[in-house]
Amino acid sequence: MSPKGALTPRPGILDIEPYVGGESRLSGGTRVIKLSSNEGALGPSPSAVAAYREAAAEMQRYPDGGCTGLRAAIGERFGLDPERIVCGAGSDELLTLLARAYCGPGDEVIHTAHGFLMYPIIARSVGAVPVAVPETALTADVDALLGGVTGKTRIVYLANPNNPTGSYLAAEEMRRLRAGLPGGVLLVIDAAYSEYVTRDDYSPGIELVDDGDNVVMTRTFSKIFAMGSLRLGWAYAPPATVDMLDRLRMPFNVTGPTQAAGVAALGDSAFVDEARAHNEKWRALLADALGGIGLEVHPSIANFLLVGFPAEAGRDAAAADAYLKTHGIIARRVDNYGLPACLRITIGLEHEMKATAGALKEFMG
Repeated sequence: MSPKGALTPRPGILDIEPYVGGESRLSGGTRVIKLSSNEGALGPSPSAVAAYREAAAEMQRYPDGGCTGLRAAIGERFGLDPERIVCGAGSDELLTLLARAYCGPGDEVIHTAHGFLMYPIIARSVGAVPVAVPETALTADVDALLGGVTGKTRIVYLANPNNPTGSYLAAEEMRRLRAGLPGGVLLVIDAAYSEYVTRDDYSPGIELVDDGDNVVMTRTFSKIFAMGSLRLGWAYAPPATVDMLDRLRMPFNVTGPTQAAGVAALGDSAFVDEARAHNEKWRALLADALGGIGLEVHPSIANFLLVGFPAEAGRDAAAADAYLKTHGIIARRVDNYGLPACLRITIGLEHEMKATAGALKEFMG
């Protein structure tokens, strides 16, 4: 029992396991190959770097609180109405604001069993109950998602493509999911990895947002645009939801230099095409190399691979992770996603992929 007058947090806060990002360093100052955070292999566009540096010279000025120029650039790039776009300090901020807008104590938030760890954290942060529904073959299952809906459900968070599995739902299945949801349940499509996708049957969800009032699509500049350090994301939403987000977000939530870099990155389509082609090539080559030494490589359309290891001691995922680190290579353990037999490996540069394949070939012996 707390002492009389002691501060106590809201229900659900102490149930949160803080999110821990991918490791970046190894002891002893070893130079590392970081493949743990799904960062863009080629880094940011030189145009974005130049725009950021130029804008930094006026960092004494408050930024445009409405991200007017950035929203216009996003709208032009993707054929969207800028008035239906909200920018945030990473898509995480926008995902959280949606929960603040529509959820409270006792409400339920649905996510898939191996979905992004931020979803249950966000739910608990507003006092809501996260509900994990089963996946089928490490892929979201529309029937399971719809079956998890109750009278208390307020939001369904779905990453498409999904992290950490790399799987996806085709556009037809996404339409079926939206059609089956009650009008009072918000479908939030987290399309952080959409720019990497080249499948004809995939859609990031724009048409679903346009088709009703209960779908939001979020995107990020942290992946193919390789601007994770700047924390920049955006949402495309119905007008009423845009209004909710604008009421809740901080007035200057995206810095001026970040906005300038975002506009420049959007204008450099050739660089994005290069990054996508690089990812396609080296994801396939790494998958073939790891499959060839007996590892289970799960299908992925994003910029990473989920790789399964044998269950035997000394050859399992934990042992593989330790072995890679002796070679200065940091992958991502995904035990906290319910996948203890796997490592998630980001697609990096050519020499990084060759080093990773070579180290794992030695490890498997």
